[in-house]
Amino acid sequence: MQVARSCGFLIYRSQPEHSVLLMKHVDRWDIPKGHIDPGETDEEAALRELVEETGITESDINIDTNFLFQHQYEVNLKRYGDKPVMKTLIVYLAELVRDVDIVVTEHESYEWHPWSPPHKIQKKTIDGLLEHLAKHWERRPPHNA
Repeated sequence: MQVARSCGFLIYRSQPEHSVLLMKHVDRWDIPKGHIDPGETDEEAALRELVEETGITESDINIDTNFLFQHQYEVNLKRYGDKPVMKTLIVYLAELVRDVDIVVTEHESYEWHPWSPPHKIQKKTIDGLLEHLAKHWERRPPHNA
């Protein structure tokens, strides 16, 4: 089975309320993420995708270097001939430190979802990611929560 790797960021903000940024596809919620280009590190790919899909730049965020989420699942992707591929998703966490006009380029829209665990947004990926974040914040609360 072929393998694929995707990297992205879960962005949160503290004002006007504690919330996380989710991107809306036709049939699901997602985060800004995408596949790695040749020669990129995971974090470089995640930062590139963040800029491409939202307009948020590295200077707009404060990366939490103590957080990392990994998730593996099987998908069928056109770029791999519509055959099953084992995909690894790597997610970093960052706080938005200044107001940014979100520029949606690859999704229908976006929403700032209020932080109120346990979340029941999307079982496949988002709920597990937010559960992982809740456990992380139990150990290391965000400074503006």
